[in-house]
Amino acid sequence: MTLHPTSPQFKDNAHGALRDPNLQKALGFVRRGFTTRRAAAVARLPEMEELRDAARDLKNHVLANLDLYLERYEAKVIASGGHVHWARTSEEACAIVLEICKARGAKSVTKGKSMISEEIGLNDALEKAGLEAVETDLGEYIIQLRGEHPSHIIAPAGHVTREQVEADFRRVHTDLPSERVLTDPASLLAEARGILREKFLAADVGVTGANFLVAETGTSIIVTNEGNGDLTQILPKVHVVLASIEKIVPTLDDTATLLRVLARSATGQDMSVYTTLSTGPRRAGDVDGPEEYHVVLLDNGRSAMLGTEFEEMLRCIRCGACMNHCPVYDAVGGHAYGWVYPGPMGSVLTPSLIGVDQSGHLPNASTFCGRCESVCPVRIPLPKLMRHWREREFERHLSPATVRGGLSVWAFFARRPMLYRLATGVAMRVLGLAGKAKGHFTKLPLAGGWTDYRDMPAPQGQTFQSQWRARGRA
Repeated sequence: MTLHPTSPQFKDNAHGALRDPNLQKALGFVRRGFTTRRAAAVARLPEMEELRDAARDLKNHVLANLDLYLERYEAKVIASGGHVHWARTSEEACAIVLEICKARGAKSVTKGKSMISEEIGLNDALEKAGLEAVETDLGEYIIQLRGEHPSHIIAPAGHVTREQVEADFRRVHTDLPSERVLTDPASLLAEARGILREKFLAADVGVTGANFLVAETGTSIIVTNEGNGDLTQILPKVHVVLASIEKIVPTLDDTATLLRVLARSATGQDMSVYTTLSTGPRRAGDVDGPEEYHVVLLDNGRSAMLGTEFEEMLRCIRCGACMNHCPVYDAVGGHAYGWVYPGPMGSVLTPSLIGVDQSGHLPNASTFCGRCESVCPVRIPLPKLMRHWREREFERHLSPATVRGGLSVWAFFARRPMLYRLATGVAMRVLGLAGKAKGHFTKLPLAGGWTDYRDMPAPQGQTFQSQWRARGRA
């Protein structure tokens, strides 16, 4: 099922999410789980801040020399017996995977969790070509049964409650005995495992993503907690790696630095359960592994971000920490954002990939509290980048006329400090007197975007600038 952006309807999506009791119940896991676990993991690692600096500098170095590292990586993959395919667009990437499947006469494909496959709509392309595509990550498998897309980049079924999962298993697994108990995570996992083991053994092609691609060795690395990624790439005859071009890391030692901050930021673990390295197809003497190894490197707009104010977004290692700590994501979940990448990172990356005209609401859906930047393991200044997208939106006259008009009026006064102080002083006194009786406004001209949903406190005392000047004289 191809994901068509609904980002232009973000406000309607958000309203629906706030009224969904099952979603609000499910989002409680993020509030109780990820944030506290990350805090505990970071507390156990005194050098975490130094590691974040090192990870940032490493990614910056890679982006400054991306062409050289990509060429070196390609050469190493070929030397190991693998194949590298370059895809400029989603359509080209899907066509490459389909051609690989066709050449082997494949009928079924198992897939590890991959946001790139979501981005290019791979499942839809495979199914249209008559192939069975099976998600093997438990969360991805659940949402595939539901006909949905991930709502979180590391917890794709984070919007689904346990009761909903049980109902979906009983609906789809038609041979499931009615008396079998499916009320706890272990029983649900056992049920999914029984179905998926058959799919693993029957698959002709396995598709995984990649957390990192190592230029030094031509290695692809996946980080998982379930082991499904290993079965996806060693049991089928063909292993296809889908990755975007910025996933390159120079050496295995460099990868160790990123791995130390990745799991702690994502799930609060010191290390994920499985860190799997794959280098080329099966060699003589190997006990398992694929006969063919392919890597599809996707651009899809990323090279256009290099050298711009949005290049820093390409440092992202997809840990999900920004959305785990975001009050907006915490309230509405991932589907409200309307495309593949939700939360603060999606509010920057999505406009870069599908255009700010399609996703201008996203960088505006932020309180700019800064929590996302404070936890990012590679120190991406997400609020700053969202501000840049707001500027682009304003420059292209994509923001509402009322917003542009209001900012123009504010800019007129801001360029005239004396007039600004006079106007704000008068406004404070008038609004203070008008709202003195209740202490707040339930309706206010030109402020409906606020008062339609919450009361506006009545101003009290002097303006900030007046108080600041008074302190300076004290």
